[in-house]
Amino acid sequence: MTLLHARTLNALGLLGCCAILLVAFGYQLLLGALPCPLCLLQRAGFAASGFGFALGIRFGPRPSHYGIAILGALVGAAIAARQIALHVVPGTGGYGATLFGLHFYTLTLIAFVALIGAVAVLLLIADTDQPATPPGQGAGLFGTVCLLLFLGVTLANAVSTAAECGIGLCPDDPTRYEALDAWLAR
Repeated sequence: MTLLHARTLNALGLLGCCAILLVAFGYQLLLGALPCPLCLLQRAGFAASGFGFALGIRFGPRPSHYGIAILGALVGAAIAARQIALHVVPGTGGYGATLFGLHFYTLTLIAFVALIGAVAVLLLIADTDQPATPPGQGAGLFGTVCLLLFLGVTLANAVSTAAECGIGLCPDDPTRYEALDAWLAR
């Protein structure tokens, strides 16, 4: 596989992480579905996986970059599995919004497992013996756009989390942006 192909596949992986974060952020902003602490940690898992893909776009394919993506997905999958386990007890019901009839944390577990499989395929087909970044070769336009989108989505989620939680613990069942409301009340 050429370096351009590897970067394009990494950009597509990063775009997938961005799409998931954007859908969750859209539900948050447009439908008022504030994320719980476990949901925020799952978003961090997608951001960590996206960081691995971003490194692959910028510096070319490396097992260490894919390792970061896999570790982010493993942590996110464990958190999603924990949240699923909390809601399988009879009488507890689900938490939060649904998409395609499944709660976000269930879809998140499926997405993390798919992400791990995709990275495994990338590890099998990527030529990781290439020099890091040949002179004159950058991320390309598509890669650069994906990197900028990822940066924007990640920063927006960080600002939103700070507005929701402030410097303390996030509420278990958030109903408002506590830090933002406290700042506006001053």
